[in-house]
Amino acid sequence: MATGAHASDDGTVSVDVQVETTIGRLPGVVAAFAGDPAKAPLWYANIKAVQWRTPPPVVVGSRMDFVAQFLGRRLVYTYEVAEWQPERLLVMRTTDGPFPMETTYAWQPAGEASTRMTLRNRGNPSGFSRLTAPVMERAMRRATTKDLARLKTMLEAGTPPGS
Repeated sequence: MATGAHASDDGTVSVDVQVETTIGRLPGVVAAFAGDPAKAPLWYANIKAVQWRTPPPVVVGSRMDFVAQFLGRRLVYTYEVAEWQPERLLVMRTTDGPFPMETTYAWQPAGEASTRMTLRNRGNPSGFSRLTAPVMERAMRRATTKDLARLKTMLEAGTPPGS
C-alpha cells in the first residue's frame, strides 16, 4: 500500500500514513482499550481531550469531539464512527473541522496471545500547501509511530491507567 503525502494538480494536499505494531496482548484487550475514544488522550500524545456527543459505547454512528495539538496548531474536530467490527476494525471519519480525516484501527491475532494493530490516517488537510505536505506526512508518521509504541508499552505492562 502506498502511503505518504501527495499534492494534486489543483494544489489539494492529501496524506495517507499507516503504521503497525505487534502488542503482546489478545485482540479483545487491545481493541477494548484502543477502540475506546475516551481513552485516546492516554496514549495519543497530540490528543488533549475527547468528549462524547452520543452516548457510549462505540457503535456505527457514534460521534465524539476531539481536541488535538498538531504542528503548533490547536485542532478541534468531530469524528463519527463509520464502521465497527468489535475486536477487528474501527473506522472513524471527521464530520467537521479543519482537517478532513479518516482514521482506521485494525486488530488481527498474531500468534497465541498477541495482536497486530494497524493504525491508518488519511485525509485532505486544509491550510497546508503542497510544499508542506512531506513535512506533515513525516510529522504524522513520527507521531503515530510513537503513539503506537506508547500503547504497546501501556498494554504490555498490564492494566493501563484510566481503564
